[in-house]
Amino acid sequence: MSVTAKMLATRPVAVGQADREALVSCLDQVLECAQACTVCADACLAEEQVAELRRCIRTDLNCADVCHATARVLSRFTGEDADLVRDVLETCATVCLACGAECERHASMHEHCAVCAEACRNCADACQALLATLA
Repeated sequence: MSVTAKMLATRPVAVGQADREALVSCLDQVLECAQACTVCADACLAEEQVAELRRCIRTDLNCADVCHATARVLSRFTGEDADLVRDVLETCATVCLACGAECERHASMHEHCAVCAEACRNCADACQALLATLA
């Protein structure tokens, strides 16, 4: 059981109509994606052809910021703010797909980009899965 699952299990307030498993999975994925994007951006900065990776670095950093913000909003989710959560999840999924696509462009040359692209896709999927429980 992840720390996220343990923490949500201790909450005295329910999470509204959201599926608890989907919420835990999404929280874990957005935090993992934020970490992957941060590390990928740093790894890109260490590459000799850093100029060619500028867009990837910016996309990674933007994605990490959006994922961190999403995690903070989801961590406070009680069900009363479902409209805001939907908007945040949609934005996060969109940003993750864009970042994943950008990292995929460099994946054949940079393993960190391949790992990051996968984390981004997983995060977008988790956001969509949680969204489906909020409909």
